[in-house]
Amino acid sequence: MNIATLPTVSAGNLRDAILAHLAYSFGKSPEAAQIEDWRMALSYAVRDRMVESWFSATRRCYEQKAKRVYYLSMEFLIGRLLEDGIVNLRLQDQAHAALAELGLDYHAVLADEPDAALGNGGLGRLAACFLESLSTLACPAIGYGIRYEHGLFRQSFRDGRQVESPETWLLQRHAWEFQRPEARYRIGFGGEVKTAGGNTTWTPSEHIDAEAFDTPIAGWKGRWTNTLRLWSAKAPDPFDLESFNRGDFARAAAPEALARTISRVLYPDDTTEQGKELRLKQEFFFTAAALRDILRRFDSEYDDLSLLPAKVAIQLNDTHPAVAGPELVRILHDERGLPFEEAMTIARGCLNYTNHTLLPEALETWHEGVFGKLLPRHLQIVDRIDDAHGRANPSRTLSMRANHQVRMGELSFVMANRVNGVSALHTGLMKDTVFAELHRLHPERIVNQTNGVTPRRWLLSCNPRLSRLVTDTIGDGWVGDLEKLRELEPHVDDAGWRERYAEAKRANKAALARWMADTQGLKVDPQAMFDVQIKRMHEYKRQHLNILEAIALWQEISETPDAGWTPRVKIFAGKAAPGYFFAKDIIRLINDVAKVLNADARTRDLLQVVFLPNYNVTLAERLIPAADLSEQISTAGKEASGTGNMKFALNGAPTIGTLDGANVEIREQVGAENFFLFGMDAPGVMARREVPDHARKAIDADPRLSRALAAVADGTFSPDEPGRYANVVANLSDHDYFLVASDFTDYWRAQREVDTAFADRDRWTRMAALNTARSGWFSSDRTIRGYMADIWGAESLQLD
Repeated sequence: MNIATLPTVSAGNLRDAILAHLAYSFGKSPEAAQIEDWRMALSYAVRDRMVESWFSATRRCYEQKAKRVYYLSMEFLIGRLLEDGIVNLRLQDQAHAALAELGLDYHAVLADEPDAALGNGGLGRLAACFLESLSTLACPAIGYGIRYEHGLFRQSFRDGRQVESPETWLLQRHAWEFQRPEARYRIGFGGEVKTAGGNTTWTPSEHIDAEAFDTPIAGWKGRWTNTLRLWSAKAPDPFDLESFNRGDFARAAAPEALARTISRVLYPDDTTEQGKELRLKQEFFFTAAALRDILRRFDSEYDDLSLLPAKVAIQLNDTHPAVAGPELVRILHDERGLPFEEAMTIARGCLNYTNHTLLPEALETWHEGVFGKLLPRHLQIVDRIDDAHGRANPSRTLSMRANHQVRMGELSFVMANRVNGVSALHTGLMKDTVFAELHRLHPERIVNQTNGVTPRRWLLSCNPRLSRLVTDTIGDGWVGDLEKLRELEPHVDDAGWRERYAEAKRANKAALARWMADTQGLKVDPQAMFDVQIKRMHEYKRQHLNILEAIALWQEISETPDAGWTPRVKIFAGKAAPGYFFAKDIIRLINDVAKVLNADARTRDLLQVVFLPNYNVTLAERLIPAADLSEQISTAGKEASGTGNMKFALNGAPTIGTLDGANVEIREQVGAENFFLFGMDAPGVMARREVPDHARKAIDADPRLSRALAAVADGTFSPDEPGRYANVVANLSDHDYFLVASDFTDYWRAQREVDTAFADRDRWTRMAALNTARSGWFSSDRTIRGYMADIWGAESLQLD
């Protein structure tokens, strides 16, 4: 079958396929079927269409002996997949009509699907966008990760505090995966290493099996489908019958329970030694299984290992899969018999590393005791790699092992053919900060690939009102070539077109307001500005700067309620890692402030605050189209890129932000006049930190900031426990590493510029529309083309 010309499907065909799956896949009659049954039947009918191009794409890879890309990531935040499939296969009209014929509501059926709990934030959502773009561009690729049973956690609030509970997404049937029991690899841990006759053998003391589950990922128009392969941990001997027969039932089931621990939870709390060991096990587990799978596929086509770099490109998404370097060397040297130097050269030719952080503490390290206990042979190989690197670069001063720590950032860099940053600013700072010495030694290795987002999910699907206007105006070519959005610019000068644009935003805001009333019990005015900050909770992302400005604004409004304030609803969402207590304090502070402000009859028509629980892809799809203002306020030099900033701009929310990450490029693209800039730049941040008592000086210089902090300190928002936020106040008044106090005054200024601009609704609509028209460069299709050309040496296979 020609990949580019899949047969069309009518609404009747799709209806018949749904009914067939309902009967023969799930054993249900239409009269007995529940909404989950209908959703599963529709999913299977759509999945059938993906399988056709999936098989065709696989055949073409083998026929053309194409180079394949393997993307290794701890997270794949894919969200719901049913609408993705319907949209990319262009079955929206048929699905609407088929479900209507069956007496079903299309949106209710789609809403029944749980979010796949396979990620947390930008790292995982980027991986998901990349997989979709790889398929859109017909680049042969497989994503590798872990099939988490519970993902990160389900977030709720109790007395304003974050409460974590299991994210039980797999309690419902997952429609999109194919279990592959034949793709099963035994992964070892611990044990001992012996050398005899020049050969080294690692004999693990513990084994866990990795079993594959495959999800097809279709690209735009369904012409090409790649694979997301997730590993589930299984016990080699899952049941101890002897213990069971003795009546020790818990011991009998223990092997399976212990094995499944590896694939139960994303990012287990690593504040304990057991948590640290589990995290390292997870990272080695999925990485080692992926490498064995990659080599199995390579061996089926070639018998010359020297061809590996020409046929295999492996991308390490952050340092989590950094152990791929020593593991691939171990396989090539210990198991395949290649000389060590040759094994290193081949491995480096395949491996590439994406850095996502400039925070030294976020570059993973493992205590050599833990690393050596779980991976004794790999610790030896790390030392040999480090020694070889030192001999080749005698001027180097940094080692992969220091202070009894194995440094995964340095290991990733040394073992990579290319190292990429994810925004122009971030890449430049990498060269000057965290990898300054390695860049000096290897000046050709670091390249930039600014992140992007898939327009299919983040405009076409999530914002149908705006995407219809775009298509009505310039046709649908933008979906596969997002830079065509520039063709909207002449229309922005048309007052009638701007009104249609504004109406799409108003409708999105009204829908969000109804949802918040129904689910949160909070009534908000859709005419107010929706000011949104949604992202992982972290000090450098500075949610506490945002809430301090809200407190100061509330205090000003309280004193002068008739001063012409612009009504505003501040919306927060995001999760804090279970062991990150400062971030959890910020969540509680936001909720406590919301409780006070939303109850204040004097000010609540002008200012409200809401923290929406359990942030995930589906919530982002609801919030981003309705946002008026995008909060991207991280300390300059700390955010690698961000992709939420791109999604907001694409959907017509101007940014208030610092010159950090991809904000710099967004401002260049959309125009400085359509971006609200504040704060120090990265050099200014570094200089400010050198100023003695910089936080106290900033507080003393700004009465608004001083008064806002005093309200936090005196228990205004926690009257039952006045000292609840003493740690937060002390942090901001003392070392304030992320310079919240020093940037507050300029943030306040920029927010008042926002107020003025929003009060002129036509001016604001023009700004929003130009953000949309000029955001086409931030497509993940463009990013993937860059990876293919500059990093992987991979090609798109012909589609016709």
